[in-house]
Amino acid sequence: MSKDSPQQKCEVNQPISMVKQEQQEVDVWIGQDNSESRTSASNSTRTSSANTISGDKCFVCSYCSKRFRCFSQLTIHQRSHTGEKPYRCTLCGKRYFQKGHLYTHQRTHTGEKPYRCSLCGKGFIQKCTLDKHLRSHTGEKPYTCTKCGKGFTTKFNLNKHLSCQTCNNKFKCVFCGKTFEYLSHMTRHMRKHSGEKPYVCTVCGKRFAQKTYLITHERTHSGERPYACMECGKSFSQKSSLNVHLRSHTGEKPYSCSHCGKSYAFKIALRTHRFTPKKKFKCVFCGKTFEYLSHMTRHMRKHSGEKPYVCTVCGKRFAQKTYLITHERTHSGERPYACMECGKSFSQKSSLNVHLRSHTGEKPYSCSHCGKSYAFKIALRTHRC
Repeated sequence: MSKDSPQQKCEVNQPISMVKQEQQEVDVWIGQDNSESRTSASNSTRTSSANTISGDKCFVCSYCSKRFRCFSQLTIHQRSHTGEKPYRCTLCGKRYFQKGHLYTHQRTHTGEKPYRCSLCGKGFIQKCTLDKHLRSHTGEKPYTCTKCGKGFTTKFNLNKHLSCQTCNNKFKCVFCGKTFEYLSHMTRHMRKHSGEKPYVCTVCGKRFAQKTYLITHERTHSGERPYACMECGKSFSQKSSLNVHLRSHTGEKPYSCSHCGKSYAFKIALRTHRFTPKKKFKCVFCGKTFEYLSHMTRHMRKHSGEKPYVCTVCGKRFAQKTYLITHERTHSGERPYACMECGKSFSQKSSLNVHLRSHTGEKPYSCSHCGKSYAFKIALRTHRC
C-alpha cells in the first residue's frame, strides 16, 4: 500500500487536517498569516479582477450591502440571510453554515479535545474555549464596562453585566409590576400577558412564545433526535429527556419526599406519591371528608370564620390567599389580563374569559326547559326567574 493511501488515514484525524487547511485559508483572508501568504493572496486578488485594488472590499452582499474582500467570505456571510446550511453531521444530522463549524461539532461525537491547558491539563474542543479557560489561571479580564469600570474574563459576561441592574435600573412589567434584572427576561415574561407568539412553525403554522419551544416542536416534523444515550443507544429530541432517561442506568434518585424520605428518579413519580391519598380527612364540624389535608383546612374556615390573609392597605381579611391577591388589585389598579381583540383589561382571568364570549359569540349556559342559550350565567338566572 502506498505511503499516501487514504486507507491509512484515521477517519477522526482526517477532518482535523482539513480544519487546519481551512484555518490557513481564513488566516489569509483576515491578514493574520505570514507575509508570503499575504503576498500570494494579494496577487490572487489582482489576477481575479483587473479593476480591484489590493485591500479593497469589492464583493457586496445583495441583502445588506456589507462588503467583503473575498468571494468565499461573501458566500459564507450570505448564508446568514438565506438560512442555507450545506454542511451536515452524518451522526446526528445537525447542519452548519461553515465547514469548520462542522469539524468542531464532530469532536463532540469523537470525544477529541486537541487543545490542552498547560497549567491543569484540562482539554478543550476549541482554541477559543482554551483561551477563556486560561484567564481563570492568569486572572486576566480583557473586557471592561465603560460605565463602572468593572472587568470581565469573557465578552458574554460583560454583555450580561450591561443588561443587569448593576448598570441600569430594574426592568418593570407594565402589566403586573414584576421587576427583572434583564430586559430579555422581562420581554419573554410580558408575552404571558399579551399572548404574543412571534415564532411560527413553517410546516403546520403553530406559534410559540420562545424560540427554543419552536426548535423542539420542529423535531416532531423532521423526526430529528440529536441526543443519544451512550449506554443503550436510545435517542431523544430534547436534552432534558436524555438526562431523565440516564437515571434508569445510573440509579440516581434526586427527588425525595419531605415527609417520609422516600426517593424517586423522576419528578412525576414524587408528585404522584405526594398526592396519592393515604387516608381521608374528616371535618370535625360537619363530618365532610377530604382526600387532602389542605382541602379540609380551607373548608373548615367556613365553620370557624378564620380569615388569616390580611390586606395591608385597608385591613380587610380573607379566608384564602387568592382572594387577597385579587382584592389588592382594587388598590393598585393592576389589570394583568388583557383582551387581544379590543385591548380591554381585567383584574381576574375569569373576568377576561367571560368577556371573550362577547367576541366569540359562545353561549355555554342553556335553559333546561326551553333550550335558549346565554353567554353569561347571570343572564340565564334572570331568564329562569
